[in-house]
Amino acid sequence: MKPDSTTAMQLLIERMRSGFPFALPAAQVCDGECRGCSLKVLEFLASELDTWDARLAAGERPGLAELSRLMRTGRKVARVLERAGLPTPSDALPR
Repeated sequence: MKPDSTTAMQLLIERMRSGFPFALPAAQVCDGECRGCSLKVLEFLASELDTWDARLAAGERPGLAELSRLMRTGRKVARVLERAGLPTPSDALPR
């Protein structure tokens, strides 16, 4: 049985928080050639996840469009990190 949209969003947030390198120090994230600001996109993604945590806690139910948008954002962030040579989540984002 598939989870409801709220549970699916919570699971996606958990997977993204555990898969993306949010704990890396800024000096390591900004090391080497800059191709898109890895630090800024990680901060943006963290902000998006925090916002959705708050919205879910307030009882909001995300729709399929919101789930898809967050997954798409995560994939874009992963591409920026990959180009910068940083660790990317292998299983944090469903295909």
